[in-house]
Amino acid sequence: MEPHSPNRPPLLNPALPVEKAREAIADLVKELLEEAQKQTPLTFELTPLDQSINRILGSDLLSPIDVPAADNSAMDGYAFDGACLKDDGDLARLQIVGTAFAGKPFDKVVSSGQCVKIMTGALMPAGCDTVIPQELIIESSNNVATIEFEKKLLKAGDNRRLRGEDLQKGKAAVSAGRILRPSDLGLAASLGIKELPLRPQLKVAILSSGDELRPLGEPLSTGTIYDSNRYSLIGLLNRLNLKIIDCGIVRDDPASLKKAFCDAAKQADVLISSGGVSVGEADYTKQIMQELGDVGFWKIAMRPGRPMAFGTLKPVDGQANRKRTLFFGLPGNPVAVMVTFYQFVQSALLALNGASQTEPTLMQAIAQAPIRKKAGRTEFQRAILGRNKDGRPTVRLTGSQGAGILRSMSEANCFVILNHEQGNVAAGEWVDVALFEGLL
Repeated sequence: MEPHSPNRPPLLNPALPVEKAREAIADLVKELLEEAQKQTPLTFELTPLDQSINRILGSDLLSPIDVPAADNSAMDGYAFDGACLKDDGDLARLQIVGTAFAGKPFDKVVSSGQCVKIMTGALMPAGCDTVIPQELIIESSNNVATIEFEKKLLKAGDNRRLRGEDLQKGKAAVSAGRILRPSDLGLAASLGIKELPLRPQLKVAILSSGDELRPLGEPLSTGTIYDSNRYSLIGLLNRLNLKIIDCGIVRDDPASLKKAFCDAAKQADVLISSGGVSVGEADYTKQIMQELGDVGFWKIAMRPGRPMAFGTLKPVDGQANRKRTLFFGLPGNPVAVMVTFYQFVQSALLALNGASQTEPTLMQAIAQAPIRKKAGRTEFQRAILGRNKDGRPTVRLTGSQGAGILRSMSEANCFVILNHEQGNVAAGEWVDVALFEGLL
């Protein structure tokens, strides 16, 4: 289902299933990416390693070296020529002729019948291809230090890491499109790479609309509330390491909204608004967007977050060569803003910014208590993931699931996702869970 054009009436269909909404968003993002590739050659920003976390890698990171750079020991033990394992007898008896440390190799040739004490990561001495672990040997001290061990405990080549075994020179250490994690930065550093080619950060404009909203620091009068949605969105966008353009609070009148949308479209790749997408008399977002862009206004079969707008803003006057601006009109309720961001906006932003992995990872957990669910809509319930005494993952709801109860999001560490056709959940049943936080 595509967003409607200004020449077509708004969508009046029944509530759209979540998966259909996701498909429509993905199709438009793909269209925008294709347009951008035709208009502007793709360039990357060479960025210091310590400033690259959560940014998106622009091109494959090729290793300049073999990893490991030479054959080395996989553990502490004794290195020797594995050919001796084929000799007669059940025991091998070897003379210790030296020690090899990591960074300080044994530089002599090890002959048959000899071995070298070796530490993890130390280079394999010449003449050695096998390591017997320290805990498997019997040391004997006569006039000459020796070791003994049972030959059946290993075979030739065991416990040796070969040159290039982990990564060969010229091969991709990290693939383009990767959202860089701490482990990726460590890997790049281990290869001696101090700068990375990154995709430019998307510019995302945000605004809140509503006459009832007040900025922080201003006293509240009867019927007014503080604007929390922009701060939630700022936090969510900072997690993605995107450039944020804060357009503040916009009053509920067509002229103010139109100016704010036009100003945002001049400088942003994406505009996210909250509020003004329901059917109230003062909700002007639909009217303005029909003038400025190609936008669909949806009722989505989900809870929370039923009303949402989505589409593009056309280039404004004097910006004829500029690409269209992606637009999301999110609900006004604080929890619904965060749920719709997690379920629709985040994956679209990552895809538009060139990420290869855009969907959150799901797991399953055991419901600790019954969960009420109405079939025919997808529900995202705030919950806390834990473990039972058997070590299996369990999940419990944070309490009331009202769309305005922001505290429930603050207490939660995951969503329980109850799918479109799913009904009530009994205690002890397995449910889908999406974690708020990543591990590495």
